[in-house]
Amino acid sequence: MITMVNAMPMVLVLLAVAPEAEQHNRLTDEEKKAGWLLLFDGKTTEGWRGYKSDKMPPGWTVIDGALVRVSGGAGGKGAGGGDDVITIKQFDNFEFKLEWKIVDRGGNSGVILRASENAVTSWHTGPEMQILDNAAHPSRDQRQLAGACYGLYSPVKDVSRPRGQWNAARVVADDPHIEHWLNGVKLLEYDLGSDDWKARVANSKFKNMQHFKKPPTKGHICLQDHTARIEYRNIKIRPLRRKTQPRTVEISRERNSAEP
Repeated sequence: MITMVNAMPMVLVLLAVAPEAEQHNRLTDEEKKAGWLLLFDGKTTEGWRGYKSDKMPPGWTVIDGALVRVSGGAGGKGAGGGDDVITIKQFDNFEFKLEWKIVDRGGNSGVILRASENAVTSWHTGPEMQILDNAAHPSRDQRQLAGACYGLYSPVKDVSRPRGQWNAARVVADDPHIEHWLNGVKLLEYDLGSDDWKARVANSKFKNMQHFKKPPTKGHICLQDHTARIEYRNIKIRPLRRKTQPRTVEISRERNSAEP
């Protein structure tokens, strides 16, 4: 009896100090049944490579269960002069989730949707869900804040968490219809190729880029290198069945929806 009583607290202590990283980068039974795929195993960079490269850039590594942009590669073509990374696989319709954390003050990055490799840099090839340390950029154009469709659509409100804390992002890409969610709040939605899309593109820096004139229907998921330390984890995707008819939905700027 003495041995059993003494052993029990020891087991509890071991459970309490289990590494946090082991709790992440996994699929639940419910996610598996729903068709979710894990894009990052928390241990390796398998399934990823550099933009226009057959290997991962040296500035990216795995630390404590997170895919981390530590430093940019010299001479790279990323937005910050470093190297973007993309999924090896391409996707058309999907629901995508990941968590991101900014470490460096003023940090800036983005998730580029349906990216291709036939341009000088990835952000020329598809819409971008912006990642930003909003607090460090108080006068920034709202179309460039965290969760925005960079340069085109602004989030209905700022729901980003402070630097050093994890943010949960979600994107739904259903034919031309795209939704951006952050920390459980639906921030915006748009329809690629719609009249509204065309008007916004025509008045932006994307106006002469072919992929914004004729938006992509399939491509890679891209994580942008923009000269700051950014960490990612719980990167998952659920392919969706393509529809025959495009879906058109309007969003009110006064309406905020809680994620189901």
